[in-house]
Amino acid sequence: MIKVLVVDDSAIVRKIFTEQLSQAKDIEVVATAPDPYVARDKIVELKPDVVTLDIEMPRMDGITFLKKIMSAHPLPVIIVSSLTPKGSAMALEAMDCGAVEVLAKPGGSFSVGEMGAQLAEKIRAAAKVRVMKRAASVERGPLATVKGGSITQTTNKVIAIGSSTGGTEALKDILTRLPSDTPGIVIAQHMPANFTKAFADRMNGLCRIHIKEGAENDSVLPGTCLIAPGNFHMMLRRSGARYYVEIKTGPMVHHQRPAVDVLFKSVAKFAGANAIGVVLTGMGSDGAEGIKIMKQAGAKTVAQDEASCVVFGMPKEAIKTGCVDKVVSLRNMPQTILDLV
Repeated sequence: MIKVLVVDDSAIVRKIFTEQLSQAKDIEVVATAPDPYVARDKIVELKPDVVTLDIEMPRMDGITFLKKIMSAHPLPVIIVSSLTPKGSAMALEAMDCGAVEVLAKPGGSFSVGEMGAQLAEKIRAAAKVRVMKRAASVERGPLATVKGGSITQTTNKVIAIGSSTGGTEALKDILTRLPSDTPGIVIAQHMPANFTKAFADRMNGLCRIHIKEGAENDSVLPGTCLIAPGNFHMMLRRSGARYYVEIKTGPMVHHQRPAVDVLFKSVAKFAGANAIGVVLTGMGSDGAEGIKIMKQAGAKTVAQDEASCVVFGMPKEAIKTGCVDKVVSLRNMPQTILDLV
């Protein structure tokens, strides 16, 4: 049984989360807390496996509390936020401080039922994360650039990447090390609306390739990376020699929107042997069916190894299909991708 502590200043949110999670047989909400001071005592007393944490709260904000947790009593923390533009920026900061996942509060296009299913999945993933004690002041620098010169001769290639829990840091490690003429990249990372734009904007400031949240009819060009917008599926399309993306709603796949399988299947159809499929850290099986179809279409395929994954779920399921060409560490992933193109 996974023990969960819900920390939120809204009594309604605490009630909804408790009711939704009570439907899961493997999850128990052992306590709720209206602010970090009460939460601190509950953590010491009940030793929960996972904490869900709001960002904007009275007396102490969620970011400050998260830093204290990760430096003194590290455990998996899921940030739950309204994810306004300001909230999205704070959620990104929370990920940098050690939070393992981020989830939007129900409202608008995101129903309570959808939230309950996603929250349960994220809690299951978070419970498997190996959390290490970290000093709040530590800031990691960029990793060394991968080897290799110009690769402009591979401009017809498309790199498709799928990731979930732990994916934001894994993507950061990869994208910051790619050269400016890397073939076009399309990414499906399990993230809510608004957060994807904030993440893309931050990555764009760190990388030599241009990174943006994907929009309808955006071209997939060398030196460009498109990240599927939260709460939408993104699919690759082709018109003549031009690759572009289509953004659609539709049912969740594997409780996710965007879903990796949706992206990968479209890449298999329209890019075929000109594609490279990459499955990174995450829980569940999203991407496994898609990587199989990509391989059958002639694509090269890669999965992240267990040792470097935050959660070895999605890569494991992809590997089990027998359709993964290479299994490599996160550190070696950028060079492997470039070698394949």
